[in-house]
Amino acid sequence: MKIIVGLGNPGNEYAKTRHNVGFMLVDALAEHLNINLWKDKFNAQIAEGRIGTEKILLVKPQTYMNNSGEAVGPLMRWYKVTPEDIIVAHDDMDIPAGTIRIRKKGSSGGHNGIKSLIAHLGSENFPRVRLGVGRPLPGWSVVNHVLAPFPQEDKTAVDEAIKYLIPAVECIVNDSVDMAMNKYNPKKAKKNKVKQEDKNNG
Repeated sequence: MKIIVGLGNPGNEYAKTRHNVGFMLVDALAEHLNINLWKDKFNAQIAEGRIGTEKILLVKPQTYMNNSGEAVGPLMRWYKVTPEDIIVAHDDMDIPAGTIRIRKKGSSGGHNGIKSLIAHLGSENFPRVRLGVGRPLPGWSVVNHVLAPFPQEDKTAVDEAIKYLIPAVECIVNDSVDMAMNKYNPKKAKKNKVKQEDKNNG
């Protein structure tokens, strides 16, 4: 069994904000998989389904972002899974809006939702699906940035990224994080090659 967690804040006022891209991805997965029976358990909205032969649990913590682990920790123990079986989708300011990165494990990188998960799961060893939301505009605080809706250009890019990530998450579940990273992460070497070719042609 795999638990797929989207991080975000509950309530309509937060629904379209940058901080809620994790919820957006989980909702898109639910629609793609025709999962529509949600229930409340351990301070989270949860829904069961399958990807291939693997049973999955979609999770949207209702504890607010900074306390996400308070919902996910009890769910991990209830369903008797390991941190490695928990796939977490969340916003990331360190990469541009609409860019994605899949990671196998790691520190919180200053993300309070991930920090809470690490504390309550007792481990950093859970896969991350990171959706870029870009850096704050000049004069904007981090809080203002993540709790603001996307401008239209960024929203289009993020919507495309979410579509791109649906098969990536399925790949994590059916195959492995390593395979998904290799297949879906942007290829740095290719970009460097293009830059070098441009330089040579210039």
